[in-house]
Amino acid sequence: MLKIHNSLTGRKEVFTPIEPGKVRLYVCGMTVYDYCHLGHARVMVVFDMVVRYLRHLGFKVTYVRNITDIDDKIIKRANENGESISALTARFIDAMHEDERALGVLPPDIEPRATQSIEDMLAMIQALIDRGYAYVGDNGDVFYAVSKFEGYGRLSGKNIEDLRAGERVEVEDAKHDPLDFVLWKMAKPGEPAWDSPWGRGRPGWHIECSAMSTRCLGHHFDIHGGGMDLQFPHHENEIAQSEGATGEKFVNLWMHNGFVRVNEEKMSKSLGNFFTVREVLARYRPEVVRFFILNSHYRSPLNYSDENLDEANAALTRLYTALRGLRCDLPVSEGEGRSKDFIARFEEAMNDDFNTPEAIAVLFDLAREINRGRNSNVEEAETLARTLKQLGGLLGLLQTDPEEFFKSGVGAVRLGVTVGAQLDAMLIWSDERIEQKIQERLDARKNKDWATADRIRNELKEQGIVLEDTAGGTTWRRI
Repeated sequence: MLKIHNSLTGRKEVFTPIEPGKVRLYVCGMTVYDYCHLGHARVMVVFDMVVRYLRHLGFKVTYVRNITDIDDKIIKRANENGESISALTARFIDAMHEDERALGVLPPDIEPRATQSIEDMLAMIQALIDRGYAYVGDNGDVFYAVSKFEGYGRLSGKNIEDLRAGERVEVEDAKHDPLDFVLWKMAKPGEPAWDSPWGRGRPGWHIECSAMSTRCLGHHFDIHGGGMDLQFPHHENEIAQSEGATGEKFVNLWMHNGFVRVNEEKMSKSLGNFFTVREVLARYRPEVVRFFILNSHYRSPLNYSDENLDEANAALTRLYTALRGLRCDLPVSEGEGRSKDFIARFEEAMNDDFNTPEAIAVLFDLAREINRGRNSNVEEAETLARTLKQLGGLLGLLQTDPEEFFKSGVGAVRLGVTVGAQLDAMLIWSDERIEQKIQERLDARKNKDWATADRIRNELKEQGIVLEDTAGGTTWRRI
């Protein structure tokens, strides 16, 4: 029985889809004017995990994640760069998809773009005007009248009067209330614009997600997700817009992932601790970053530091070590041997609001059992190894061949140097060169030339290559 924490009610609830066997999920996606940062990576990985597990439970999931490709920040960046908005957004959409694939994130089923959804936004704005929730200001902009919507603030727990009392910005002449927000902005010189009943202009940010989600999933759907920073005002405004326009309940269950912190401080450009996904992936394997994200509960703060990423790398290496040398590419039956108990424990953890840290703890218990039995009962060890790989797959982990994992680097080995300067510190050796050095070392050992053998081992170690001598021969892995 799956339970999910609902931000709207502040408690865990048994998940019951509107339509039996089907789940309709919408997640606020990226505003594409720059490379994705760690906060974006967390959203992508967390909801990819959610979708994978819902499908494992047998639900038919329709996953929608939008792209905001028109926005004040986009216009500003395009002007700064001296390029067209379409060129800017196309470049960063491609980059986002590259980061997504690197992190093992499956693409959403539907990926609507704001600029392709203008007609839906115009229809929703008109409905809001017709129903008395919106008005045209003196400056031609269309505003949402927050005071008209009963229950505004229930998602974030904010009170309208408190918000109004704390409003420091003077009311624009065109607004009736300082809390009112824009639905449609009149065109400014040099900005992109579309025709509307209220004149040429462009949409406000909040209306975009209301229009795209309801077009793709209907007026009332199961789950809406996104980062905790979007809870207010964005998601609060979505509820007001969507329910005001349709007269129906918008979403049953709201999910919000926690903030990303860097060395216990809030990640921000002003503090100089702002990292893009690409900068992190230049220093760590993508699967290590994914493991790091999932090793914290999705609602908890995620603290990024070199130490925590190094620990994630070591932990993931231990799991792959358990798979090494065992046949684990065959499917496993749920009732097969001791696998049943591990599968039940894993599902119990995941059914408790997607408790991935507890689910990962089950993977480590599996790894310990595999290591205990690999010499005494190979058949059982291989069954458990298949279970480990299968359960890891539900988190998007452990799907690489173990030997490939150990021999693949991160593109640039860290060793305390800065991103962008790592190749100045060392030249990454090819697999062929490593194998050649290992053979030279083996030849030296046969000739009892221990000094040469030790020198080669040290050379490899300096390149981040660890040798492991076993009865079956010498294997190697990168660190």
